[in-house]
Amino acid sequence: MIDPIRKGENDDKIGYFLYARKSSEAEDRQVASIQSQVEELTNLAKKQGLEIVDILQESKSAKEPGRPVFNEMIQRLEKGEANGIICWKLDRLARNPIDGGQVSWMLQKEAIKRIQTFERTYLPSDNVLLMAVELGMANQFIRDLSQNTRRGLQSKAQRGWYPQYTTLGYAHNTTKKKGEKEIIKDPLRFDLVRKMFELMLTGNYTPQQILRIATNELGLRTKAGRKISRSNIYRIFTDSFYYGVFEYPKGSGNWYEGKHEPMITKEEYDRIQYLLGKKGKPRPKSHTFTYRGLMFCGECGAMITAEEKIKRQKNGNIHYYTYYHCTKRKTPGCTQKVIEEKELEKQVLDILGRIEIPKEFCEWAIKQLNAENQKEAETRKSVTHNLQTEYNKCLRKIDRLIDMRANGEITEDEFVDRKTILLQEKNHYQELLADADDRVTKWIDRAEEIFNFARDAKLKFETGTAEDRRSILSALGSNLTLKGQKLNISIEKPLVLLEETAREVKSIHQRFEPDQPPINNRTSEEKYLQSPMMLRRQDSNLQPSG
Repeated sequence: MIDPIRKGENDDKIGYFLYARKSSEAEDRQVASIQSQVEELTNLAKKQGLEIVDILQESKSAKEPGRPVFNEMIQRLEKGEANGIICWKLDRLARNPIDGGQVSWMLQKEAIKRIQTFERTYLPSDNVLLMAVELGMANQFIRDLSQNTRRGLQSKAQRGWYPQYTTLGYAHNTTKKKGEKEIIKDPLRFDLVRKMFELMLTGNYTPQQILRIATNELGLRTKAGRKISRSNIYRIFTDSFYYGVFEYPKGSGNWYEGKHEPMITKEEYDRIQYLLGKKGKPRPKSHTFTYRGLMFCGECGAMITAEEKIKRQKNGNIHYYTYYHCTKRKTPGCTQKVIEEKELEKQVLDILGRIEIPKEFCEWAIKQLNAENQKEAETRKSVTHNLQTEYNKCLRKIDRLIDMRANGEITEDEFVDRKTILLQEKNHYQELLADADDRVTKWIDRAEEIFNFARDAKLKFETGTAEDRRSILSALGSNLTLKGQKLNISIEKPLVLLEETAREVKSIHQRFEPDQPPINNRTSEEKYLQSPMMLRRQDSNLQPSG
């Protein structure tokens, strides 16, 4: 519901810039179009009697400073051409702390006397905390989105699918949803590109000659319909993707076996590199390092890489060591030292040991959660029924409103006002119904997943494969950094909270005297129930947010 109009000082002297922005990136997919924003905000200005000095429109992401139209608006505000802003929401103005701070400061010093959004009014006399929180939430949304995108792309690469563009001769499977688009052969170009490789393998043609044949005789064009450039023909002949492996991100040293169908064999690729006179071959090294690509330097922010060292003793013994260290690509003078893989794994095991829980407690906790879920099922059913009733009432109100407008019982302005309120109410009930349907089920599944991870992760890390260890370290949390030869992890909140529970459970198990019978499910459950903090803690640790 739109806030009631709040009058500021000298409202009659305020002129407004109407600023509408939408980005083509994922951050704005659910935001109204620029034209819709302009129309709705123009109507809002008319209803509130606000003077619009100019309408400014921009199609650009606000996650970083540097938007031309926004900067022009700020300059014109400082010159006094207007002293107010009308926009859809605050996040249309800024999603980064620099632009957000600038807007907030100009409002405080009254260079901007009022910001009017579709839902709220912001005045210089307001508590700055509310605006700071809203701008901070907009900035955090972009940060989370960026981190999740990077994590998603990295995960896709680990599954064997190159996460970005497809090279010539290949295409994305459009029948799959976004994020799961497997790479398949391009039916129009795969055989033509393969023909280029075959010509190169004969040793009778130069890349320039093959380029002319591909362009003039084979009719090969890019997906955009353009001819292949001279530089691109060399890129194709040196791209390891065509024989089934790829590096992601480029220059990171992280190589992956692709699941796409190779166009050539590795032997054919090597022969082409020889014919091109390439001394080095962009292919993966023989040794795969378990944790490379997961961590960053805590001093300079560059990626952590790995290398193997061989030490030969005088008695003939040979020892192999793996060390992780900063690539120093961002800051050549970075002072961080190397850490041996065994020491790194020791630190990971220490973290996993702190959250490890016994099998008996895991089974008991999941059983208790499911029991509580069953108890609350009837309550949730009643809530859902009430929400559905209110939702149906809202639909009937909308139908009646349309009939009233059709019969001329209300004016167009009255119709628009009531319709806006009813549509907001309808959307509100829709969100509540969707949330009530699956939120608790997802919570139970997530809780079980976390308990099982805490139960098994340490043992699996000690005895599993390199892929298991890498997966466990990734699942522990985000923002993995190395500084002072110490691994720092932003551990997931449920696992952090579970650490104290794990200590209590271990303490319960240690209270059994050595001469007593071994602990079993019945005795362990009795002990858990005797601990007044146990159910309360595990429930609060994993309770779904409202």
